[in-house]
Amino acid sequence: MATAATYSWIPSTARTVCVEGFGGIPRGTFLTCATPLAWPAKDPTETLDYVLDVAEALAGNEGDAIATLDVQIIPDNPGDLALQSSSADGSQAILWLTAGFPGTSYAVTITIGTNGGRVLARTVILPVVTLAVQPIIPNAITDQTGAPITTQTDSPITTS
Repeated sequence: MATAATYSWIPSTARTVCVEGFGGIPRGTFLTCATPLAWPAKDPTETLDYVLDVAEALAGNEGDAIATLDVQIIPDNPGDLALQSSSADGSQAILWLTAGFPGTSYAVTITIGTNGGRVLARTVILPVVTLAVQPIIPNAITDQTGAPITTQTDSPITTS
């Protein structure tokens, strides 16, 4: 008898950034500005999972984990990048982000509260660019937006 398989979702490592810089700094070392955190670009039509891993910030504090998340996205206008949902798994904050305008880089500020009372805030940049391009159909008749006009079977109408 067949049984239904359960799906175990695991966040993508392709869109994971890690908080660094919590290790010791040798005496006499000059501090430099940290490199801004950034996720890889997304298309405005995509809804994807993005991860901020704060394991290094929690190192040495056995049992401490993310307890609360506060997410702010700038700019924040209608049609801009939006938070669809968020969750935490130990030291990972997982955000599902959707929409956004091409050519805009969004600042996603995540403020994390931990079980141990720590509060950590980081801003991650997420550029939105057009990655999915409509194919150009030679001699296609288009509407005022440039989209091809199609038949009832979704075949493009052409002049030839």
